Amino acid sequence: MSDPTAPHHPNRRSRRHVLAGLAGGALLAPAALPRAAAAEPEPGPPPATAARADAWVSAVQMPAWLERAGRREPLVAGTALAAADAVVTGPGARVQLRLAEGSAVRLGESGRLVIGELRTRRGARIAVDAALEIARGAFRFTTTQLSRLRGERDLRVRIATVTAGVRGTDFWGRGTDEREIVCLIEGRIQVARDGEAPVEMSEARSFYIAPVGAPALPVAPVDDKQLAIWAADTALVPGAGATLTGGRVALTVVESGQQDEALRAWDTLRAAGYAARIRPEPGADGSMVYRVRIEQLASRAEAAGLARRIAKLPGITPPAP
Repeated sequence: MSDPTAPHHPNRRSRRHVLAGLAGGALLAPAALPRAAAAEPEPGPPPATAARADAWVSAVQMPAWLERAGRREPLVAGTALAAADAVVTGPGARVQLRLAEGSAVRLGESGRLVIGELRTRRGARIAVDAALEIARGAFRFTTTQLSRLRGERDLRVRIATVTAGVRGTDFWGRGTDEREIVCLIEGRIQVARDGEAPVEMSEARSFYIAPVGAPALPVAPVDDKQLAIWAADTALVPGAGATLTGGRVALTVVESGQQDEALRAWDTLRAAGYAARIRPEPGADGSMVYRVRIEQLASRAEAAGLARRIAKLPGITPPAP
């Protein structure tokens, strides 16, 4: 399996296509900057391109990638997802996905989530049938009161050798080289490990551990401190540069009259898992100015946090957001 931090080099044809497409497109109008939130940023509704999707990306704390049909590209908030897609996160990253009936799927840093099956039936209620594989990293599935009212779900989540069957709940899980852990926060799940009898979990704030090479341990209660630590592994970190659907702030990373300089920055950012775009715009003297930007940030505080993170990349010195 490829390393999520390994470089990816887009070919020159794709870069020329990006520039050509943007040069003829509408420019972003200046937007009012929302105030920074102290809590986890809240994504907005999906864009029109994802409104009828079975699932979509609602928030990305980069670096993160989408693997689809043999291609690997930086992950963008608002992207519609389908069966066979894989979402990959790098160090310090978080990703939040939404299923069609409103439930949320979160992936922590250095993780990989593969969508094995994904189907939606729309009627008086929205029914989601999905199978997810968490190859690595921490994972959390949550439903809201609204999603419980408007839909139903049949979700199967495989974490290494353990499969959790879910019909409406809040639970967290992680697989490591030493053990698989499933923590039920609320609701009910059935946990089945390869070669062992299924275990029903219905006690809120309880957890199941399956050590590698040994039988699973009895389900036990989890204390508030440990639960908070596990929950933080998948939550967006305020001020770390979250982009999300409905985000209205953009960070200009490079502004140059030289197309090649802008393309080098674009290459560097996208290779590192940051969803940068190039905006060619006419300057005051009529010459073309190339702005390399990361858009859909939740606030100026998120933009400032992202600027600090990408300043560590070679050849990148972003101005103050």
